[in-house]
Parts: sequence; structure tokens; C-alpha cells
Amino acid sequence: MRFRCRGGTPKEVLADADIERTYVDPNNGQLLGYLERGAPSKPVLFDPRQQAIISRVYQAFPNRDLRIVEWTPDFSHFLVHTSGNGDSGTWYVVDVTGRRADPVGYDYPMIATENVGPVSKVTYQAADGLEMDGILTLPPGGVTKNLPVVLLPHGGPTAYDPVAFDWWAQAFASRGYAVFQPNFRGSTNRGDAFRRAGNGQWGRKMQSDISDGLAELAKRGLVDPKRACIVGASYGGYAALAGVTLQHGLYRCAVAVAPVSDLSDMYLTDLRVSGGSNMLKNSLRESLGNPSTFAEVSPRKRAAQADAPILLIHGKDDTVVPFKQSSAMADALKDARKPYELVVMPNEDHWLSRSATRQQMLEAAVAFVEKNNPAN
Repeated sequence: MRFRCRGGTPKEVLADADIERTYVDPNNGQLLGYLERGAPSKPVLFDPRQQAIISRVYQAFPNRDLRIVEWTPDFSHFLVHTSGNGDSGTWYVVDVTGRRADPVGYDYPMIATENVGPVSKVTYQAADGLEMDGILTLPPGGVTKNLPVVLLPHGGPTAYDPVAFDWWAQAFASRGYAVFQPNFRGSTNRGDAFRRAGNGQWGRKMQSDISDGLAELAKRGLVDPKRACIVGASYGGYAALAGVTLQHGLYRCAVAVAPVSDLSDMYLTDLRVSGGSNMLKNSLRESLGNPSTFAEVSPRKRAAQADAPILLIHGKDDTVVPFKQSSAMADALKDARKPYELVVMPNEDHWLSRSATRQQMLEAAVAFVEKNNPAN
């Protein structure tokens, strides 16, 4: 971030901060502070009085994921969103002066507090010693040992999962599964160095980071490693496919929603759509590695090595990861005589934006996991 000083020369400030958002006073345009990317993170305001008020708001919601959405100019009232243990997503108006927080809306009003599985962060080391973490959601009811497990890697891959209510994770937890969401290298919760550690690691260390998390949970006695499936969307869908094609002997099944299956095809498609942008080409090569290696880590090219049943789910009108990524994977699995199912969602996008489609996806995914990896 740069500011122009009174003398006219730009001066860099916060050089080491990975800033996600800045806060500006709407009355005069003055910069009030910023929010750093990553978890946990709360706004950093330059005025000590304002920072103290922000801290009081956070203290009112311990052990929950909190996001401040907006506040009044005098910092007397805040609109916040919370989720996490016992909280499926709640909107509050916080009255700082009156020392009260009133709920004004709920993300999932039909989910009772006792039906929200406990959520916690698990830290572990990758095989090469890199420190990382993941989010563990357990079934409601207190069972914490030797559970069947669903690995649920996030999309992006430049994203991360916080200690919060996740509707996918909670759906599986409600059926008796432990759910683990690993923040593998390349995630955005541990700074730029950790994010850059994912460059060129699709199907490689980013993939083994996921299975290293499974091994850690098994070591602690929380899960039964012989009863594991892997589920994900977008990049997470790629990781699900890679878990049963590039890796072996780990998962009883894989569910891939809007997945990348062929890195070469993704690379060439993105370049074509961009008009051959050199900037995009350089960015893709930095993230994915040398194109000559793409076949080595493309599940479509390794379909014959699949060692578990695969469910593919894809929106027909996906403009982020084209539908052909799933149809081509299905064709490769069919040619290799490997067990698979393909669920096609007409008129649906990458994010499964319609509630009916999301329910259809979740019902199909849960049924597939229950069939191939029963909780009981």
C-alpha cells in the first residue's frame, strides 16, 4: 500500500501486511484501518479508541467465527455475522453503549443449536515438516473416537476454511461422519510464503498435505483411516479426483463437484478465453508449474489407475470450470471400466447458485458416501 506524503513522494506502508480490505470514513474519505487476509483476523484501526471498541465487539462472541459487516459513523452500533460451535449462522446488531447484541436474522433457522456439530482447528505437520492446520467438524452428540471420515478440501485453491459453520461439513457430520477441511499449502490463512508454497504443487505436496491430515487424525484416534472418502468442489473436486487416481489405498470413494480433471485443457482454455494474455500465462505457469508436467497430475490421464468409485457432479452452464472437464473424466473412466456416476445439472453455474440445485447436489453426495463408506 502506498500513500503520497505532503512533499509529493509516495511512501510505502504496511509492506508486510496481506490486506484483504480497507476501511474508509464515508464522511471525509479518511483511511480508518484495514483487515488482513487470513484467520483469525479482525480489523486493525489506527485510532486507539476505535480499535478498543472493535476489540469489545469481538470479545462478546468468544469461540465463534465473527465478521463485522458495517458500523455507524460514531462506532456505537455494529452489524456482525457469527457462526461456529452451536451457531449455524446468525446476524446481530450490537449496541456497544447499551452492552447488548440482538439477533436480527439466521442463515439456517431450522437448525437447532444442539444439531450443530462441534468445530475446532487441528494443527499438524506435513511430511516435509511444514506447519499447517485444518478444520475438524464432529457429529453432534459427543462421539469423538474412531469415526468414519470425509476429507473436504476447499476450492480456490487460494482460499482457506475458518473455524465456522460449513453447510457441507455439517451435512456429513449430521450423518455420523467426522469431516476434515485441510488448509493445505497454497491456502491463504498463513501469509504469502505459505500461499506461494503451493506453486507447482497441484497433485503433489498440496495433495499429500490432505492425506497427511488424515494420518494425523488417525494417529490421535479420532478417525478410522480405513473408512475415509474425499469430497470437494472446483479445486477441491480436483483434489477428490487426485485422491483416488494419483494416490491409492486411501479413500473408499470420491465426490467431485465442478472439478478440474485435465490441467492441460484448463490451461489452454483459459489462455484462449483471455486472448493469449502473457500475464495470465505467467500466472498459470507460476501456479500450475511447467505445462510439460500437466499430464502427470491430471486425473483424466490417470483414470485407469482409479482405485475407488467416483461421483461427478457438474453444472452444464459452468463458465469457471467448463462442463467438459467432468464429461471427459467420465468418458475416461468409462473407457477404463472404472465405477463412476455423473450427475448433470442443466442451467446451473459453477457455484450451484439455486437452492434446489444445492439440495440435489448434497443429497447425491451424501447418498454416494453413505453407499460406499457407511457410517454405521
